[in-house]
Amino acid sequence: MEAYKNCHLCPRECGADRTAGERGACGMDAEIKAARAALHFWEESCLSGTEGSGTVFFSGCPLGCIYCQNHEISAGQSSPGKILTEEQLAEAFLRLQAQGANNINLVTAVHFIPSVRKALILAKEKGLSIPVVYNSSGYEKQESLQMLEGLVDIWLPDFKYWEGDTAAKYSRCPDYPERAKEALREMVRQSGPPMFDSDGHMTRGVIVRHLVLPGQTGAAKRILRYLHDTYGNLIYISIMNQYTPMPGIERQAPELAGRVPAADYEKVISFALRIGIELAFRQEGEAAEESFIPAFDGAGL
Repeated sequence: MEAYKNCHLCPRECGADRTAGERGACGMDAEIKAARAALHFWEESCLSGTEGSGTVFFSGCPLGCIYCQNHEISAGQSSPGKILTEEQLAEAFLRLQAQGANNINLVTAVHFIPSVRKALILAKEKGLSIPVVYNSSGYEKQESLQMLEGLVDIWLPDFKYWEGDTAAKYSRCPDYPERAKEALREMVRQSGPPMFDSDGHMTRGVIVRHLVLPGQTGAAKRILRYLHDTYGNLIYISIMNQYTPMPGIERQAPELAGRVPAADYEKVISFALRIGIELAFRQEGEAAEESFIPAFDGAGL
């Protein structure tokens, strides 16, 4: 596929010829690789409901955050997973629908967008009718997202960092803040305002996630202010406190070796309420649990 020959799908623009077996910044060649396709019950309530979100976890990731809780599959060439054709990926979508999934949830698919596009078209031709969620780090290119126009119903991007220096330290991408802003503009353009069915499940719209990191409450507030001032009630905001220190993180970033104190998270929530954010999700109680990290065992593929 042409897009994989001189790969510029993500903002890294590494130029790898993935069709010749070269590995891109994402750690993947041109073959689709995924680690799990199963019902997932720990997304926002309007996505998971009681039936579950039909999540497909793709292997590899162009971002490579040093604290990634899915590091097992995001690490690149050594990541576990199963090689799939576009037809097999389409069948996985249809199986999830048959299992009662509320939606198809594409987790970190940026480096496979051309293949995912074809798989979605195939699946829709065969009866896929539930909403499609694009679950993203937020580090995206507008041109790549446009390849999915008309195929994605719900956009679920992160907005991780406000400052380029922080993005460079934790994810090696000082351009993250601007790229995330550009990507979000495109997502909102494609989705329009949020829509829900009679059961309260989101059918269209944007939910922006922000994971509060240790020592980053100030940045969290600036991100929330930007999102609210720019988009108001055109988007939902999910304010997350499930940060989990991964083994060895203290060697790379000692400040990330502990969880976010409850008082810090509450300060961020109070700020969101104070500036008038209405459409938001918060995580109650002890959210950083193993249940958020599924087994990447090839289930459903």
